Amino acid sequence: MKETEANRLIFDNPLKAVQSYNLAKATGIEAIDRFQLILEIFARRAMTTEAKLQIQLARLGYELAHAKEKVKLAKMGEQPGFMGLGAYEVDVYYEAVKRQVHSVRGKLKKIRGKRLLHRERRAELGFSSISLAGYTNAGKSSLFNALTEEEVPVDVTLFTTLSTTTRLVGFSKKKFLLTDTVGFIDRLPLTLIEAFHSTLEETICSDLILLVVDASEPSDLIEHKISICLETIERIGASGIPIITALNKIDLISEAEVQQKFERLKEKAPNPVPISALYRTNLDSLKIQITNTLKNYVHASVTIPLTSETMSLISWLFKSTDVQTIDYGGKSIRVIFEAIPWFAEKVKNRVERLDGKFEKT
Repeated sequence: MKETEANRLIFDNPLKAVQSYNLAKATGIEAIDRFQLILEIFARRAMTTEAKLQIQLARLGYELAHAKEKVKLAKMGEQPGFMGLGAYEVDVYYEAVKRQVHSVRGKLKKIRGKRLLHRERRAELGFSSISLAGYTNAGKSSLFNALTEEEVPVDVTLFTTLSTTTRLVGFSKKKFLLTDTVGFIDRLPLTLIEAFHSTLEETICSDLILLVVDASEPSDLIEHKISICLETIERIGASGIPIITALNKIDLISEAEVQQKFERLKEKAPNPVPISALYRTNLDSLKIQITNTLKNYVHASVTIPLTSETMSLISWLFKSTDVQTIDYGGKSIRVIFEAIPWFAEKVKNRVERLDGKFEKT
């Protein structure tokens, strides 16, 4: 420690409170474990109220798991009082932390309620949803910017995105809802998965997962990270959702290396497509793959009698479906369109309420 003039000692494995104390006492600097490091990085990156609350919940969960040790050390006079408590009894400390956990969960529940409402409102639009997923720093936000032509924060550091951003994108005459989500890491602690449940829900509720991989890294590392991402997707309950793998950052390697890695990874990466989000390279191929994967569209026609509600319905169809033709008759209007199955059913119900005719073509 003296030779490197380090100011922090970080262990990749979990540390008990007494181990952290003994290491700090021996070296003269603070000793933390991998989980504490992740929490610290998350805390620096958190921008939204939800992200900050999720980090606080994860930290409190960690506090609860180490309550007995911390109280024992404090009783021995080896550690000052924590969280402003004057008493050091385990049950007092434990109950104090539990009250904070209850308070944070209550606040997160309200935010999750709003998120659910937003998701339901987006669902009303009738568009398929796509979630970006992948190892942290794989270039998810860069791909999000490339597909939406917007600018969400992009950085070379870890965990730039800790909260979700959703935008409407359109290509191949279809519209989709695209969501940028938090990055995955190796051995993602269960406490963090639980704390970030509402953020990860966006992935669970999507129709397609766009798995972003840094293709410029060594092949063995890419395979390892793909394996971690697929395991994490399974852990959060999203394993049944179709996946397309975007092999990103091909601008950093030669064409021969791109082909070599594609051949090696095509059995392990679901539906791989080599791209460069930064330079918009091969995005058209990615869009075609997305459209083909989400091709379970219903092709239908509706004939609607002209009433005061007809134009409102027509406007709704143009906004939420792919209208292909529209014919104006003397007393009715006929529209041919494409839509995702459950939304086509919603159109059918509304048309029939207006005494119109709906048929799949």
